[in-house]
Parts: sequence; C-alpha cells; structure tokens
Amino acid sequence: MLLSGSRLINAPVMGLQTGSELARTGHPVINPHTLEIIAYELTGALLSSHPSLLRVIDVREFSDIGLIVDSSDEFVAVDDIIKLEEVYNLHFSPVGMPVIDERRHKLGKVDGYTIDTSGFLIQQLSVRRPFFKSFNNTQLLIHRTQITEINDKEIIVHSRAEIPEPALDTIRDAYTNPFRKNQQADHTERESSS
Repeated sequence: MLLSGSRLINAPVMGLQTGSELARTGHPVINPHTLEIIAYELTGALLSSHPSLLRVIDVREFSDIGLIVDSSDEFVAVDDIIKLEEVYNLHFSPVGMPVIDERRHKLGKVDGYTIDTSGFLIQQLSVRRPFFKSFNNTQLLIHRTQITEINDKEIIVHSRAEIPEPALDTIRDAYTNPFRKNQQADHTERESSS
C-alpha cells in the first residue's frame, strides 16, 4: 500500500498483547543509499531508554489504528544494533533537500515522500518547484528509479531526454493516404475494364 510518509509520523504503536498504545512514532531512520526506512524513533512515557527505536521488520501489521507490534520488547536502543546505529547517526531526511538534474538545473526542494508499506521503501519524492518555475507546475513527483545520486547536499535525478524535431519533408513523403486512390492505379483500372 502506498501512503504519504507524513502519515506514519506521530502514528500510534499498538501492542498486540495489551491492546493499548505503547508509544508514538517520531522521525524515521532512513538509509540514504537505498531510500529504505529501517526504523522509527519513538516517543512516549512508557519507554525505558531514550531514544528508543522500532525497527520496521518488527512491525506485524500497519492498519488504521497504527503500527501493530507484539509488545514493547520489540523496542531497541540506538546502540543495540551496530548497523542501525550507523544509519541513525547519519540523521538523513530527504525533506528540505534540493533536487537538481544531471545538467545542474535546480528542480526544487523535497517537501514530502510516498512510502510502500510492504517494504517501507520510499517510492516517490514530492518536489516543490521554485517560485518562477511554479507557474506551470507547482509540484513534481520523482520516482525512485529517476534518482541517480544522493549526497550530503542534494538529490540528483536524470535529465529529461531531448526529443528531436521530426523532419517534415521526410514525414510528408513517407506516408500515403489509404483512403485516396493512387491516380496511376486508378488509370490502369479504367484501361483494363475497357
């Protein structure tokens, strides 16, 4: 299921054993190399360590009431898992990052993203256009396959391919109208019938 990334921020984390809210989600921990959300930082009074994280692989289900986990035993501290700690310390968030194309033309800034909840992958970036370019399009949607590079300062996407102008002389002569009879063929048909 695709949904806005902002919908999973401040979402309730429900415990299956108790049937009650255990915490709420905070900032996502995003791997900038794969644009995968690997965990969510948690907020709440019942948390034993600060910051506490919920890995997305420990989420049993996502529903209308929030993220459902078995129990609060699924919550981990930042330094419990080395790989998780490395990505957490990057503090990466695509929101607010400038987006440029390969030709160094500024396209705008990321103001949101869409997540596929089956794998918690960021599928699309929503880019707000600069003021002078926003008269035609106020927003761009950029699919993850269009991204060529993500660095500390910006997100680089593929440039649009130039569409060559067709040569009118070759096109005009290349096609024949199937509804218009060829004059020479029409002339030979009259001669053969007489």
